[in-house]
Amino acid sequence: MSHHTDVPTDDPGGPSPLPYRWTVLGVATFTQAAACFFVQGIGAMAVPLQNALDLSTAQLGLLLSASQLVPLVGLLVAGELLDRYGERWVVGIGAGVVAAGLLAGSLAQGYASLLVVLLVVGAGYSAIQPGGSKSVAAWFEPSRLGFAMGVRQAGLPLGGAVAVAVLPLVAAASGWRAAVLVGGLVALAGAVAFTVLYRRPPGTVAKRSAAPAAAGPVPAPRSAPLMDRLRLLREPAMAKALLSGTAMVSVHSGIGVLGALYLHDVTGLGAGAAGTVLVAAQLAGMLGRIGLAAWSDRSRAGRYRPVLASMVAAAAALVALATPLGGHPLAAAALFAWLGFFGIGWYGPWVAHLAEAAPPGRTGFALGLVMAVNQVAVILAPPALGLLRDTTGGYTAAWSALAVVTAGTVAVTARGTNRRGPGADDDADAGAGGGADASLVGATASAPSAA
Repeated sequence: MSHHTDVPTDDPGGPSPLPYRWTVLGVATFTQAAACFFVQGIGAMAVPLQNALDLSTAQLGLLLSASQLVPLVGLLVAGELLDRYGERWVVGIGAGVVAAGLLAGSLAQGYASLLVVLLVVGAGYSAIQPGGSKSVAAWFEPSRLGFAMGVRQAGLPLGGAVAVAVLPLVAAASGWRAAVLVGGLVALAGAVAFTVLYRRPPGTVAKRSAAPAAAGPVPAPRSAPLMDRLRLLREPAMAKALLSGTAMVSVHSGIGVLGALYLHDVTGLGAGAAGTVLVAAQLAGMLGRIGLAAWSDRSRAGRYRPVLASMVAAAAALVALATPLGGHPLAAAALFAWLGFFGIGWYGPWVAHLAEAAPPGRTGFALGLVMAVNQVAVILAPPALGLLRDTTGGYTAAWSALAVVTAGTVAVTARGTNRRGPGADDDADAGAGGGADASLVGATASAPSAA
């Protein structure tokens, strides 16, 4: 299926874009924010959860990982369902599964039950990221798709910011089960909103159904052996994306699992003040996802330059947190806001870089492959960082480990960033012209979410 069959044009004779595209963008962003709302707030509920369930930091990290386990396979299944049945019902049902899991989870009796609930939540969320991306891609042409994708990707930190502000207060006032109930109601609102408001662009369905009649069935491209396809990871630009993505999702995990505890234990901030700092970090991440993506559109050094800058900035903040400076409340607040902007905002230019680096015709597989590997880091990093904090009795080792990994990734991947011309790792001309955005359309339907 070509990009142009799904994207409305400004041609009066074709499907009309109308202002409804902005409704689609808004509802896709809201549904993502609503679906990830509870999971993004778990880290901020660290203190009440530990007090109520007598959890170690490693166990708390495992809660974050549980919601990311099923998507390793679920995202691939969701991509197939999206191609067969469309975005409206797949995303709506997925968000409904998230809501149902959390509503049932409000009756959970303990830690084991909560783990099972989060596994169910992860299964439902598998449809949200690729489905939301595909819905936006269907309504926006390449010249506007980059900005639209940046806005939609901001849904995760937006949901996180609201969750960090609300869920700890609910948990403190009415218990952690009440916070789970609130998360379920928010996810239900997202499911209803997408199901009711989303529509495909005018003419899309007709064009899709007409193609097989004219050209006959098109078999899936399964001829390439798996090992041959895995060799994509050895390409320099793909290796850059893999290494930088793994490092930065680990940083994002560190903010989520250790942030509230660090602010409480080291800086002496109360739950409300610590939550305010994390809200600021999430909002900064939302701005970063849009701002850094916009920079990558205009960077003459290519889209990877903002990713490199994000890693350098994140490593510097992590080093500062590992020093006595990080123990001062105001300094810690500023460092977490900085980490939010770069440690969460890096994702926008990174996705565009990855799409541009993929070989022609294999963008979807390449994007999905790298993000699937990153998903492993999403699963392993939270309990690993929590265990490191538990065994050392502090946070210095965890922040230092993240800083070393991130700085090492900068050193390994910085070479060749300014190379120009065909085959270069970062071609700014292609990035500015929307080539990456066009590639994204074919990829987002089946690509896992690593951040």
